[in-house]
Amino acid sequence: MLILKFTWDKQDATPEKVRYFLQRHGVSGRLFKQVTHTGKILINQQFAASTGARVQQGDQITIELPPEKRATPLKASSGPLTVIYADANWLIIDKPAGLASIPGPTNQTDTLLNRIQGWLLAQNAVETLPHIVTRLDRFTSGLVLVARHRFAHSLLARQLADQKLDKRYYAIIAGHLATAHGLMTQPIGRVDHAIYRQVMATGKPAKTEYWQVSALRQATLVSVKLLTGRTHQIRVHFSASGHPLLGDELYGGPMTLGIQRQALHAYQLTFYDPFAQKKRQFTSKLPADMQTILNNG
Repeated sequence: MLILKFTWDKQDATPEKVRYFLQRHGVSGRLFKQVTHTGKILINQQFAASTGARVQQGDQITIELPPEKRATPLKASSGPLTVIYADANWLIIDKPAGLASIPGPTNQTDTLLNRIQGWLLAQNAVETLPHIVTRLDRFTSGLVLVARHRFAHSLLARQLADQKLDKRYYAIIAGHLATAHGLMTQPIGRVDHAIYRQVMATGKPAKTEYWQVSALRQATLVSVKLLTGRTHQIRVHFSASGHPLLGDELYGGPMTLGIQRQALHAYQLTFYDPFAQKKRQFTSKLPADMQTILNNG
């Protein structure tokens, strides 16, 4: 059985409880409970008698995590998968439009997560349980960040919450913008229990920043940065501004300008890798359907 181990050296001079030390190093409350129930906490290679044990400067702190178990078995798919980057902690995937990110009621066997599971099995990583950190809508293409274990997921969840994970998108929107740069801040909420979202005063806070890249005859290519992560946020904000995405039928986008899905592509992903202790940045070029629109002007 594969045991995941993560070790730190306490360098500062202030004594503290081991649980607070681990919290400062990205171990979430949920993960801490899992460690104490099914794993181990070691201080200088000795089992910590309690979660209130204190650590001093120079101490070595280790957590051990047994393999995760999925509540519902995940079927592996041998469908194609474009892996941009892989190491012991992360996968970066370039997802095509039309592929759902996770299994749902109508598709349990061939989603992005199923294909990732198939890829991991082919790498003999049989005890790895992948977690999708940056999920994309089915018809949005581009980069997806995957954590290969729950501790990596815990660390990136904190970066997401603190808005330190930088996601950039290319969108082709209908019409032309009045300003080349802007920030949309209208709150977004759910309409009844439908998948549809809209700008509403009672919605949740949402922030979308954009920059014009190029103007076409009937449309505009924009670069977009998400500052929050609401469902359909980019699509809702641009639709509410009178510039829906091309091909986005749900939000009123034109369907006659050369694309039959929302013209949205996650082209850049930047995050801090706490294991390597460095920033990582990945990019993906525009897919053929969006590039054709640009080529045709």
